[in-house]
Amino acid sequence: MTKKLQSITEKISPALALVAIAAVWAAISGFELVPSYMLPSPVSVARAFVEDFPLLMEHAATTLTEAGIGLAIGIILAFITASLMDRFKLLYNAVYPLMIITQTIPTVAIAPILIMWMGFDMAPKIALIVLTTFFPITVGLLDGYASVDADAVSLLRSMGAGRLRIFFTVKIPSALSHFFAGLKISASYAIVGGVIAEWLGGFEGLGVYMTRVRKAYQFDKMFAVILLIIIISLLLMLAVSLIRKAVMPWERKGVLKK
Repeated sequence: MTKKLQSITEKISPALALVAIAAVWAAISGFELVPSYMLPSPVSVARAFVEDFPLLMEHAATTLTEAGIGLAIGIILAFITASLMDRFKLLYNAVYPLMIITQTIPTVAIAPILIMWMGFDMAPKIALIVLTTFFPITVGLLDGYASVDADAVSLLRSMGAGRLRIFFTVKIPSALSHFFAGLKISASYAIVGGVIAEWLGGFEGLGVYMTRVRKAYQFDKMFAVILLIIIISLLLMLAVSLIRKAVMPWERKGVLKK
């Protein structure tokens, strides 16, 4: 009974927090503590969301396409890079500091350069998404490879297994939990990276829509698109969690046994 109550409390707490935030927001806008043109009420934002929903979906389709392609490329590059860095220590020592340095460069500083080099189509947006999603997945995989059970590796070697067999039998399963942790972060980064790139140039996408309504001082629509970005990011993170459960059923079994 205690566990059931705890589970219900854990599910209700986030909902109560959102309700509290919405109530405070409504109170601030209702009493005009902040001018309505700067902070529209939740009702105004909801109305703008519903009225512009078809247009928002058109722009969201572009942003999701960019995010999907960029994330897929980022995953492939991260897997190749992390695997090579794990295999060759010299490469790890040379590349890892450079990866850290790339994360100190603001995304808004890279985006204009990519747009100047690649134009206003999808290419610079996808490139920026690859750059933002590559690092968390690579680091996650490297940590996963490092966490492999040394005894399991020694056992496989004593049985005559080669590097490739050990890699697929032990290292990849050990790295999966770390990989999905990095992927969950990268999934949200993919949307944000695409939107930031669209701010600086483009013809379609949520970032382009956001720029247009901001210039028109339509802040209710501005908040509506922010709400949509939050929803998409949360849904992507949920999708990663569901894929993780499907790919790693032993984690769920371990929890059930406990």
